[in-house]
Amino acid sequence: MAQRDPVVGETPEVHGRDLARFAPSNRRRLSAPGMRTFLAIADLWGVNQKQRRLILGCPARSTFQSWCMHAREHRTFTLKVDVLMRISAVLGIHQSLATLFIDEHDGVDWLRRRHEALAFGGHPPLDLIVGGTQDGLMVVRRFLDAACSGLYMAPQAADAAFSSDQGEVIFL
Repeated sequence: MAQRDPVVGETPEVHGRDLARFAPSNRRRLSAPGMRTFLAIADLWGVNQKQRRLILGCPARSTFQSWCMHAREHRTFTLKVDVLMRISAVLGIHQSLATLFIDEHDGVDWLRRRHEALAFGGHPPLDLIVGGTQDGLMVVRRFLDAACSGLYMAPQAADAAFSSDQGEVIFL
């Protein structure tokens, strides 16, 4: 079945997805601020340059350095969709860690500690993040999204110290 051409001014959609978000103008608008934010998070996580390149899909060293320079100088450049998706995953991981941990350094410690959850197989979540695959990033992101929803994670210290005033059961 042939697809019809979209009406002029109408945003084309494929499987219910707005394709305008992938347009070069939109990617150009997001690239520099996204890269600056990625670099700040990578600094917080203590990720070295090789690991940063792996997170972003293994661009050439000179390409990565060019992106960093352009971003820091607030110059315009356009990242590929795959790179922006990877940056988006990092932003989501960072946001979820901020939700789950009061102190951001506790979140970084969580990333670096070995984990017995099946998703991590006894390895630190950071190993999946710097593994070079988008799948690894998304496993960590989805795990943390689930944890933010109340699944998978053991209670934190603040939760363990909680007690009701009178030990009563409250029905809503």
